[in-house]
Amino acid sequence: MAVRLRMAVHGLRNNRIFHLVAVNQRQRRNAKPIELLGVYNPRLKPGETTKTVEWSVQRIKYWLKVGATPSKSVTKLLQMGGVLRPDHTLAPDTFRQHPSETPAPSAQESVPSSQPTAS
Repeated sequence: MAVRLRMAVHGLRNNRIFHLVAVNQRQRRNAKPIELLGVYNPRLKPGETTKTVEWSVQRIKYWLKVGATPSKSVTKLLQMGGVLRPDHTLAPDTFRQHPSETPAPSAQESVPSSQPTAS
């Protein structure tokens, strides 16, 4: 079973709360998770100046150690929180791109040199 660390959305439309969860990657976004790893509330309460994330670093490191793949947004959050290093192999720019998003080879590279063969 492939496990993915991702955000699950909860709350009302203008008052979202995101749960950091470990879930089977084939299940839908808000499916029942294997484990709840943290809570991120992006809204600031009156008098606060920073957003906070409550998470279990030990459990996140455990899931990463056993092979769970974090989503791009979770990777960015873990890097900002100091759980992952910015040069970690799971950084967002190292994710595989869809074949349609890869740049096309230049015209010089794609045209094979065809020499007329003497028969």
